[in-house]
Amino acid sequence: MKIQIVIPARLASSRLPKKLLLRAGGKSVLQHTYDAAMRSQTAIHSDSSSPVIVAVDDDRLYDEVLSFGGHAVRTSVDCASGTDRVAEVATQQPQTDIFVNVQGDEPEIDPDAIDRVARALCDDADAEMATVVTPIRDRQRMQDPACVKAVFDDAMRAIYFSRAPIPFDRDGKFGTGHGDGPDAPVLGYQHLGLYAYRREFLGWFAGQTCGVLESIERLEQLRAIQAGRRIAIGLVNAATPGIDTEEDFRLFADRVETAK
Repeated sequence: MKIQIVIPARLASSRLPKKLLLRAGGKSVLQHTYDAAMRSQTAIHSDSSSPVIVAVDDDRLYDEVLSFGGHAVRTSVDCASGTDRVAEVATQQPQTDIFVNVQGDEPEIDPDAIDRVARALCDDADAEMATVVTPIRDRQRMQDPACVKAVFDDAMRAIYFSRAPIPFDRDGKFGTGHGDGPDAPVLGYQHLGLYAYRREFLGWFAGQTCGVLESIERLEQLRAIQAGRRIAIGLVNAATPGIDTEEDFRLFADRVETAK
């Protein structure tokens, strides 16, 4: 199967304006994300001259991608989500089978996670979309609405995603959940904003309006769940921090400087 990695990049951000252009260690957040994606086996073994495409909505982002030697395409400013932006790219690549969506504000994303989400979709012939999750072992994290939780069945297919703590531990059978070490019980699974889609699914998704569940939770994958579409789940060991706030960026910049 031909696989294309796409980084949807939007300039506007309500909590941290123009965050993709912020620089740490001489590189923008967007370039850090691009470089991580290029280190994935999916990109390394691609037969494409541009294994990673950055789908931008602003000329400043377009120029930034060109400045570090990446491949950028312009997409509509009216795209409602990253998936809609990837869907627009898909219309320009009729020979590609699977598209992997890597969010632009994930400069520390593990390249192995990119390979895992692509493999989850390739291995499940009946799934139309795939994403990844990681165990949650801390009860405070389970309660945090910024941490999206996922539940899935024995076939590793998604059942639901929520900002609420699901499944709800009614009887407290998993204990206090104060520890976060590898031996602490798994309280649930955190959903990571990394996706893979089949071409046909993207065409369907782009033609749908926002569903009720998606509107309530503000989670775009619920558009697929509500419509009964099949989402494969891949499991990864840990989450990597994204950049949502000024404090997130400061901590990331500190890590970059320490790693020099």
